[in-house]
Amino acid sequence: MSETSAVVAAQANDPSFENVWDELVWRGLIHVSTDEGALRELLGGEPIVYYCGFDPTASSLHLGHMVQLLLMRRLQLAGHKPLGLVGGATGLIGDPRPTSERMMQTKETVEEWVESLRAQIERFLSFDGDNAARMTNNLDWTQGLSAIDFLRDVGKHYRVGTMLKKDAVSARLNSDAGISFTEFSYQLLQGMDFLEQYRRFGCVLQTGGSDQWGNLTSGTDLIHRVEGVSVHAIGTPLITNSDGTKFGKSEGNAIWLDPDMCSPYAFYQFWLNTDDRDVIERLKVFTFLTRAEISEYEQLVVDEPFRRAAQKRLALEATTLAHGHDAVVKAIAASEALFGKGDLGSLDAGTLAAALAELPNATLTEGTSVIDALVATELVTSASEARRAIKQGGVSVNGEKVASDDAVVEGSLPGSVAVLRRGKKALAGVFFG
Repeated sequence: MSETSAVVAAQANDPSFENVWDELVWRGLIHVSTDEGALRELLGGEPIVYYCGFDPTASSLHLGHMVQLLLMRRLQLAGHKPLGLVGGATGLIGDPRPTSERMMQTKETVEEWVESLRAQIERFLSFDGDNAARMTNNLDWTQGLSAIDFLRDVGKHYRVGTMLKKDAVSARLNSDAGISFTEFSYQLLQGMDFLEQYRRFGCVLQTGGSDQWGNLTSGTDLIHRVEGVSVHAIGTPLITNSDGTKFGKSEGNAIWLDPDMCSPYAFYQFWLNTDDRDVIERLKVFTFLTRAEISEYEQLVVDEPFRRAAQKRLALEATTLAHGHDAVVKAIAASEALFGKGDLGSLDAGTLAAALAELPNATLTEGTSVIDALVATELVTSASEARRAIKQGGVSVNGEKVASDDAVVEGSLPGSVAVLRRGKKALAGVFFG
């Protein structure tokens, strides 16, 4: 088990809830579902098998997927048995987006992304014990299936009129782009996934985002028609910020779970910058803190918002879940050192570089004057403004105050980088190349 898996395995559901369904409702994780009463009874009874599917449409999962991963973990902690499906087959097609057709990737690329996503999913689940998780790949039951068999065994159970009413399909039909038969057929493939896992593992519940509801019910409907039994689906809400901006986006970029695509430092800072209006709901969804603990932070937001205690705890918990304890320690150390509460020289090169990449920065040559570096990093607008700032004693390089206009910037910090500071809060990074 990896470090992150070990961290997740140490978590526990809130003991104040007798039934995990009630906890999911309290945490705001149920936007839509099949029969609520039946689901509550099901989740409060003997262990069931459930699954969530993740398509390799990129090389990494992001924060939207983390909602599903933590939901899966909560159900596993309640004793239920998770199946983590990576769509080696559906990833070759892609589910319909509301606006345009997805770009098809090569089979080699999709296969590579399958392995990447599989490793990320495995970090959030436990593969030990009576309710050990199991990973599946829908390519296992589709690659040997002929088109004729697919149409006879699966396609005959679907009605085109019903398929046309699915939100994702209807949105595309009403757009200029239209929809190809390839993406139109996606819901049949996802329905077959549920059917296959029902047959192979006794799976009776699928979870996913509420925007996938049409695909989720494709499976419940297919199983009811073919097997004559009722199975269930849960759709989680699409999380948005209270100011109307899309959650999990930072200047147009998704917050990825892959540390090479979004560093643990950037990940930590993302949570640290959570708005007061959103932080309590984020604690409910993205941490395993209890109802009582979250209530305490809710009061702190009201009484002492300037301390940002809730944001700090959120950043600590969420980053630990995604990247492990060591990564959090390094992220906190970098944050404190940059703002004068630690030793910049004690940071590891990777974490420092990641932190500087989040600041205004420039790539310069060794021996560049501090004045030119201040202008290049836009801490000042002109050389004359830089000279004034130096004369006033408000400029430092790598924690050392600059006393002369002739001073140069050197990459004396780990990784051969430099940190410029103007005043108390204006920081910039310098890379050399």
